Amino acid sequence: MSGITGWIDHMRDLECERATLLAMTGTLAPRGPEAERVWLSGRAAFGMRGSNPDGRGPQGPWTLHEAGRTVLTALVTGSLYDTVQLAAELGLPADVTQSELAGRAYLRWGERFTEHLDGAFATALWDERTRELVLARDRLGNQPLYYYPLPTGVLFGSERKAILAHPAAEAVIDADGLRELFGYAGTAGHGILKGFWQVRPGHVVRFGADGERSYRYWQLTAEEHTDDRDTTIARVRELLGDSVRRTLGTGDVPGIMLSGGIDSSAVTALAHKALAERGGGTVHTFTVSYGEADEFKKDEIWGSPDAPFVQSVVKHLGAEHTDLVLDTADIVDPAIRAAVLRAKDVPSPLGNMNTSLYLLCRAVREHVGSVLLGEIADAVFGGFAWVHNEKLVQAPTLPWVAMGHFGGGKHGLGGDLLAPDLLTELDLNGYAGDAYADGMAQVPRLDGESSRTMRMREITYFHLTRWLETLLSHDESLGSANGLQTRMPFCDWRLVNYAYNVPWELKNFDGREKSLLRAAVADLLPDDVVNRAKSPYPVTQDPAYGHALTSGLSALLADPAAPARELADATGVRALIDDPSVLDSGMRAWVARANVEMLLGLNSWLRTYGVRVEL
Repeated sequence: MSGITGWIDHMRDLECERATLLAMTGTLAPRGPEAERVWLSGRAAFGMRGSNPDGRGPQGPWTLHEAGRTVLTALVTGSLYDTVQLAAELGLPADVTQSELAGRAYLRWGERFTEHLDGAFATALWDERTRELVLARDRLGNQPLYYYPLPTGVLFGSERKAILAHPAAEAVIDADGLRELFGYAGTAGHGILKGFWQVRPGHVVRFGADGERSYRYWQLTAEEHTDDRDTTIARVRELLGDSVRRTLGTGDVPGIMLSGGIDSSAVTALAHKALAERGGGTVHTFTVSYGEADEFKKDEIWGSPDAPFVQSVVKHLGAEHTDLVLDTADIVDPAIRAAVLRAKDVPSPLGNMNTSLYLLCRAVREHVGSVLLGEIADAVFGGFAWVHNEKLVQAPTLPWVAMGHFGGGKHGLGGDLLAPDLLTELDLNGYAGDAYADGMAQVPRLDGESSRTMRMREITYFHLTRWLETLLSHDESLGSANGLQTRMPFCDWRLVNYAYNVPWELKNFDGREKSLLRAAVADLLPDDVVNRAKSPYPVTQDPAYGHALTSGLSALLADPAAPARELADATGVRALIDDPSVLDSGMRAWVARANVEMLLGLNSWLRTYGVRVEL
């Protein structure tokens, strides 16, 4: 578990800027409460907070010196896999640090070094020979890495807050940032705050005195799929099993977040199998649920409670299990909501999914240092509800925005309570439409595919690019805020690219969502779990949650100093306060809650972070 930050300046001596670097590094303390490491030179300064869940202790910057001078300094955050093999290829001892591995790989292969790294990582290197900063991010973007160009250099960090701790960085959001925020567009490289950028997944970015240049080292490719059904099922099982083994690592056994759905259950079963093959160890599973006052009610989104299926998996595998039971007071606690905002650095429409996952991560951290999740299986294998609704499949916009419109939303994802004149200026639907058109122009395709397979390929491309830019940061940030490393076996580039090329007729061969994944792990799990219909991450259905949200809206309208007050549609807000029933449960509640959460989150964010709105 770690976080990195730094500062490059071609015109000043940074050896005198230790206090500023410590301030930047200090913002990342939750990512590495055990240790802090800093390194400063004339033109570059690196900071790191970290600890290693695999038991090797915190890792700081690695620096190579030759003839009494610095040649290269490297930092890595996240996890590199297959490090023993890479170390052997580079002629290094097996216990070499990740930072040295990345640095030595760069010295061997230059900017193509990332092609030899595998895992969920972000890395920063200072090449003293060329006076260049090199930033890189893993193929699918598991680890975040932001940067902020300056007139004479650049700032970077695992989180925006690390950059904002520098006096030269301003917290400003303009119309484009608001569009990205409320459009939930997941534009690769977009930093939301003005002047902020993020290294794109699968990219290397270099910064020298003459400017910035970027190199793309990996992307999805369209390839003909020639495997029959049985071979395809076996290949998915092989690729996923291999990914689980690598994400388990060789040190302490991580926990697993188990919902009783096919995704997390598959990860749990394969982890159990991998541990048995290597000689032992018991999987420790964790689940979040709601108390008796929040009795589960089936609706058009949530079809079944998790608990019976979780218990079925736990009993079948003999897992050690911990259940975190929440009530409404937990998820509306102002301190927890503030902590979630601090973790994510920007407002989010996901509401109590944020707070409940934050609390679950906090509880899990008391037992383990890292956790495996079943995330992105829906993106890879076609599990989202919008994939199985023909009207949404054909919508000429981002699929999740189409889903929001289907649930009664009118503007983006969470923008319906913004003032009418602001909505006119932002044109959130137009922004989503432009993002859709941009994505459609980039989809890797094959000639001769059926129209259905082609359309599902297009939608899957949006899942694996734009949706992942929002989904992965959601889990990573909330885990990291609690010192918990999140690992996602489905987010393996080999598995992802293979599944991307499986025709829809094979992915959905029996008419159920994720047919292919179900078949790949059917022998490892109880029948009830294999056959369970998709039910998303649990949310509270307690009407008290909606009342808490409207209380927040009332407070916002009553506060003349509320920074988002002038940006809100007062008429729409009052109508919701008068009748909050739409916030209770179901599809319309999902959309309506997103609208409220975004407005309240925007207000807190503008105030807490001191963000200036520039329109």
